[in-house]
Amino acid sequence: MPQTPTQTEAVGDTLVEIRNLQTHFFTHDGVVKAVDGVDLTVRDGRTLCILGESGCGKSIMARSILRIVDAPGRIVGGEIIYQAKDGRTVDLAAARPGSRALREIRGSDIAMIFQEPMTSLGPIQKIGKQITETIHLHRKVTKAEAKEIALDMLDRVGIPDPRRCFDSYPFELSGGMRQRAMIAMALCCQPRLLIADEPTTALDVTTQAQILDLIADLKEEFGMAVMLITHDLGVVAEVAEDVAVMYMGRVVEKGDVYSIFEKPRHPYTQALLKSVPRLGAAQQHRLPTIRGMVPHPLARPSGCSFRTRCDHFMPGICDRREPELLAVDDTQAACFLYEKELAQ
Repeated sequence: MPQTPTQTEAVGDTLVEIRNLQTHFFTHDGVVKAVDGVDLTVRDGRTLCILGESGCGKSIMARSILRIVDAPGRIVGGEIIYQAKDGRTVDLAAARPGSRALREIRGSDIAMIFQEPMTSLGPIQKIGKQITETIHLHRKVTKAEAKEIALDMLDRVGIPDPRRCFDSYPFELSGGMRQRAMIAMALCCQPRLLIADEPTTALDVTTQAQILDLIADLKEEFGMAVMLITHDLGVVAEVAEDVAVMYMGRVVEKGDVYSIFEKPRHPYTQALLKSVPRLGAAQQHRLPTIRGMVPHPLARPSGCSFRTRCDHFMPGICDRREPELLAVDDTQAACFLYEKELAQ
């Protein structure tokens, strides 16, 4: 079991701490618990990858940090503690969505790259205008200075002709160039935390690799933390330092990337890793799959949410209550298998 850092070390190293976060959607058919008690720590200068199938609550959890969850969703419980530059702690979950304190953090200290830039960038405004608006919102600069900052950032993200991109509309750029422009917009105020919500989903393999390398290089250059949301295990293995696995709105396992990949403890994490193609495997080898489907959010199973698909299901235990995250070796896993193991 890893040693627990002292309180001084934890505060100095922690940038954002999420405690029992609950974000629910109140629909006509019932309450959808998109995020249901998430506990996470984002550490300064490190890359945290959030892993899981589509619909597990990754994007809603990230949007909750910036308080940009659309109605009928809202945060109903928990804390999002942000360590500000001046040493103050700010509970983002308790701040009013339109408050000045939150606006000063959103886009400046914490920025986000969305999954599809074509729908995130304004279609009738040129790229340059959208970037300079962000700069003017958070930095006291002249119009000429804002343009130079934008052009410099477009150049840094690898756009061949920054001035042409500056005067272009989003539909005039390729998918890769739009994504680079979105990254430039996110980084123009040099944030302390960059949230990237599946930034390579709609891109070809070559462009995916370029975007991931770009994010890694800019992370080192600016010394920022990165929260990368993905369902691609190859991406996780390449860029992550810390990993959190989510299922049905909850974190079921978390730890450093080496521990998660070398010895995953939760049955869901184990199943995800087994489904990855491996070099040297027999040509006729059939990849294992996770049986069943993710349950409908309005028909969540009692007890452990993964029990209906789990090969280790224990009647009378797994269907009675939700398992808590337990420290197991170098990871934390929410599984009743380890309650018995640790009790022995």
